Amino acid sequence: MTETDDASQSSLLSWKDQRDAVVNLWDFLVRGNIADRTRTPSDVIDTGRTRELHRYHRVEGVRAKGLPVLLVPPLGSQAACFDLRRGLSLAEDLVNHGRPTYLVDYGPLKGEDRKLGIEHFINDVLPPAVRAVSEDASGRDVHLVGWCMGGLLSLGTTAVHSDLPIRSVGMIASPFDLSDHPLLKPVRGVAKLTGGRVVGTALKTAGSIPAPLVSIGFKSTALPTYLKKPRTLWSRRNDREFLAQIQAVDHVMNNMLAYPGRATLQVYQRMALRNEVSTGRVQGPNRVVDLADVTVPVMNVAGESDVLVPPKAAHHVGSLLPNSPDVRLPLAPGGHLGVLTGTKAPETTWVYLRDFMAAHDRKPRPSAKNPRQ
Repeated sequence: MTETDDASQSSLLSWKDQRDAVVNLWDFLVRGNIADRTRTPSDVIDTGRTRELHRYHRVEGVRAKGLPVLLVPPLGSQAACFDLRRGLSLAEDLVNHGRPTYLVDYGPLKGEDRKLGIEHFINDVLPPAVRAVSEDASGRDVHLVGWCMGGLLSLGTTAVHSDLPIRSVGMIASPFDLSDHPLLKPVRGVAKLTGGRVVGTALKTAGSIPAPLVSIGFKSTALPTYLKKPRTLWSRRNDREFLAQIQAVDHVMNNMLAYPGRATLQVYQRMALRNEVSTGRVQGPNRVVDLADVTVPVMNVAGESDVLVPPKAAHHVGSLLPNSPDVRLPLAPGGHLGVLTGTKAPETTWVYLRDFMAAHDRKPRPSAKNPRQ
């Protein structure tokens, strides 16, 4: 090939790249169809108040193996966080590996739902969901996997309901010690001056946190990223896969659900102000939730660049589980959502989850109060 041919080829490639960039930006900004957000096929097998239980379809030709897993989302977030987009969906990955996979979806708040507290989800949502999954899976035990508050709900349910057929609890970016969290220092300062009345009264008056405010709250934890977004989109306009990921994440962040007012008040008082969760004991309306009562294996994957739940805040749970036979505290790349479903999650977080569940598929639930002894 002559130098003239080389120059022509370089020019052609440059023109092609420019054309692709225009198409990418058009699809991203106008058509909004870069990310394939087709949901992984599932059937609804059980319903109740703020509870819709999905069973994902098995993949033809893939042998089912392992105990069933129930995916538990946090309050305020779409259950689609586990099913971000085709090719980058934790639900799809689990199904493709033959794991019987289920999802509990709380859906949007309705009327009186705004008065619900955390105890509703620990007592009236997850227990029947776990039992329904176990019954649907021929009476087998169930692995729980929760993201953020979904992990706290899963662990709290396990601590309170020792009779449930729960084999293990896998968490991603779930917070347990917010004592040094920089974002909470202003909140605690105001609470100290007002006795906590200003925010608490506002939450009681509002009744719930509207969905747009929930979205703003999540975005504010990554404000520098959002401020640099236009520049990032322009510099990566040739990278269609990158743009697809941004578009899918934007869809989740822009479509958060309203947060129940009572649950918000509990989180504000017990986590933001008193940091009770860091002690492993939280006083509920009717009883104390004591993480020392957890006797199943537990894992909490922390995101290396997570601003909302820094690694230290997530891994503190390791000191709160004296009776768990296996506590794993891995670190994985990504921020708060990225550690769950970022581009590096398939080779890190998802592998940790699969290995953790596989390690405990055949081990029966410990019956002793002190399984480590």
